[in-house]
Amino acid sequence: MEVNKEVLKGNKVKLDIEIESEEVEEALEKAYRKVVKDMTIPGFRKGKAPRKVVEKRYGEEVLHKDALDILIPQGYSEALEETDIEPIDQPDITDFHIAKGEPATFTAVVEVKPEVELGEYKDLGIEKEDASVKEEEIEARLKNMQNEHSQLVTSEREELQEGDFAIIDFTGYVDGEEFPGGSAEEYSLEIGSGSFIPGFEEQLIGLEVGKEKTVEVTFPEDYQADDLAGKEASFDVKLKEIKERQAPELNDEFADEASDYETMDELKESIKAELAEQKEKNAENNYREALIKKVSENAEVEMTDTLVDEQLDQMFQSLSQSISQQGMEVEDYLGYMGMDEEEWRDNNRDSAADRAKELLVLDAIAEVEEIEVSDEELDEEIENIAEIHDREAEQIKAIFQMQGQLETLKDDIKRQKTIELLKENN
Repeated sequence: MEVNKEVLKGNKVKLDIEIESEEVEEALEKAYRKVVKDMTIPGFRKGKAPRKVVEKRYGEEVLHKDALDILIPQGYSEALEETDIEPIDQPDITDFHIAKGEPATFTAVVEVKPEVELGEYKDLGIEKEDASVKEEEIEARLKNMQNEHSQLVTSEREELQEGDFAIIDFTGYVDGEEFPGGSAEEYSLEIGSGSFIPGFEEQLIGLEVGKEKTVEVTFPEDYQADDLAGKEASFDVKLKEIKERQAPELNDEFADEASDYETMDELKESIKAELAEQKEKNAENNYREALIKKVSENAEVEMTDTLVDEQLDQMFQSLSQSISQQGMEVEDYLGYMGMDEEEWRDNNRDSAADRAKELLVLDAIAEVEEIEVSDEELDEEIENIAEIHDREAEQIKAIFQMQGQLETLKDDIKRQKTIELLKENN
């Protein structure tokens, strides 16, 4: 087989492929054996007519399509190996020619993985975030626990202040008319929570129990109800009761009741350990992402729409799986967010392009640094996955093989090893 390679614009390569006449003859013979089975020709039993008779009756071209179906995939695959190119899309096959006793020829134009011009990827000077736990972080976590175990009790105070829970009746008016959903009784509103229309809560501060007040507000321009967005409104409000949060004291008794620990010191130590683990994990993730982003910024790549679309497909599949695990359909989720799949793809296209470039750059570094994945490393990763999913390693490996994902898994491992190299050399 002979292959002539020509590099085109837009990360495309043109391959002019010629297959020897001997291989053409073998393909024609296989094509004959396939098509003759369904042929009925006078003087011969069904499927038993000789090839010469078939070609004479129907013309030699009757075998060409099936022969090309054999020759083109085989020839294209061998051409890829010979030219050492990595296609990222299906080829466009044109100009095919086949005839008995002659070489077969065809042209394949295919988009290939872009060339990566690496910049600096060592000694980047990126520092890892401080993951130490501060005392105020522990106190904040304890405060949250304290709030979770607090109770609302009726206040002895008569005047409403920030932080109180106001039990109110209210009626809302726009243009002097009541509007749907603008009234409620015994409504509990935390003053200062910002959960109501901007300006509403602040105007209630100082109001006495049993007293009424008219509150003037303007609905935000982006308010969810279009008929109210941007409009001025007034609310007649009556304060019926003030409730305040009664929090338990932070002592050993609280630790024993609110946690698995008997003393406050033990509870604080457990919180510190948990926060330290979270902060270290976040710092590590941020450090890795910063390294990847920097080496990607330092590199030059002519990105292609094919790779971006492929990355968008993976991102959308991930989103769909995540939403499905929460018991929702991705279409419903997107509808709730006010968009459809096409709008989601438009919004995430830049992120997908960045991610696709980062993967190309990591792969290029792995090639330069001659990073490989051994069978032992692959088996170890499969065992880790099996342990996470409580399955047998052989079972997991069989699933990957069946789905044709073993190479993808090896690529993931190689990229992780490349990131470790970046960390070691930063």
